[in-house]
Amino acid sequence: MPQLLIRDIPDELHEWIGEQSHGLRTSKKEFVLSILAGAWKNEDDLPLFADIETPSAQPSASGMPFTFIDLFAGIGGLRLGLERVGGRCTYSSEWDKYAQKTYKAWFGEVPDGDIRQVKPADIPDHDILAAGFPCQPFSIAGVSKKKSLGRAHGFKDVTQGTLFFHLATIIEIKRPPVILLENVKNLRSHDKGQTWHVIKSTLEDLGYTIHDRVIDAAGWVPQHRERVFIVGFDKKVFGDIGPPFEFPSPPPGPAPQFRDILDDDTPDRYTLTDHLWNYLQEYAAKHKAKGNGFGFGMTNLDGVSRTLSARYYKDGSEVLIPQGKEQNPRRLSPAEARRLMGFPDELPIVVSDTQAYKQFGNAVVPLVAEAVAQQIVAAIGEHLTKRPNGCLLKTSSRQRAAR
Repeated sequence: MPQLLIRDIPDELHEWIGEQSHGLRTSKKEFVLSILAGAWKNEDDLPLFADIETPSAQPSASGMPFTFIDLFAGIGGLRLGLERVGGRCTYSSEWDKYAQKTYKAWFGEVPDGDIRQVKPADIPDHDILAAGFPCQPFSIAGVSKKKSLGRAHGFKDVTQGTLFFHLATIIEIKRPPVILLENVKNLRSHDKGQTWHVIKSTLEDLGYTIHDRVIDAAGWVPQHRERVFIVGFDKKVFGDIGPPFEFPSPPPGPAPQFRDILDDDTPDRYTLTDHLWNYLQEYAAKHKAKGNGFGFGMTNLDGVSRTLSARYYKDGSEVLIPQGKEQNPRRLSPAEARRLMGFPDELPIVVSDTQAYKQFGNAVVPLVAEAVAQQIVAAIGEHLTKRPNGCLLKTSSRQRAAR
């Protein structure tokens, strides 16, 4: 139960709380908690960092309720991580119809489609913007010329026509206090570093302090899966330096083993045919002779696998499972792929094997998302405890618009 820190509120409000609690024969604390619980269940949830006007309460850093939106959502890996630390998703967007089907089965809602067709004003206010956005190159042609002519320029010139442009526009208009972005490790080197330069500088120009780190999921699941996580804090909310944020370390204890995610029995259709197995061996031998490392990945059952990719449905070559000398290796079943990514077994697979492999290969590991989200929540909690009156105040967007 969150600890209430309500201070410096008007005497008449204190008197009203006393009268209401006395009439209901409850303590003041229990009465306020009941109001907060009702407000939290209301569909018109307010974000934590709305403008100061109406008294509310500051939850503890563990289990802090907050709102977030899930953009380029995929099948909801970021969402699962944020929900596990107290987050409440108020909006989602994902264009792929098969991912939408899985998202509907798991979360009970169909995400909006093409983000380019969504008006930022129609997106609800939120505390954290989460997005696993795609990586695209940018063009900076004309920026130098505009500078020489004294004309305005900025992210709208540099990023125009890319999906990141739409993401940046949403950030500019909605001003989420925190942003949480995820992408492939190669984002930093993509287009000779130009892509990363534009992304980071754009977010900084929008007024955010930016933290980024490549995290290998192998500390949480038995798979080498390096992804870059980007966390940003709005300077208008947290100050120029921002809160003391640190990325998580892998959990202590023995690392997970690949064999832990395997089923005892799998259908024969997941065993490679002689034709495919011979092809993969010949392909690997050809590239080995050329001095490069292209080839299949036979997984050490007591270790971790290679990265599961969206192309896994083609031949399963990056994560093969040995079955002894007398039998060809096999690929993961979709259920094992789900487990390798750290998604709970109770989440149903409602698409074909091909689509399931694509979805898991493109997904965010929920356990890593949860670990990063927990660090964000801790940073928010520390910031809130340093507010002048020690409490959290918020108001609705309708109230702000009426001013």
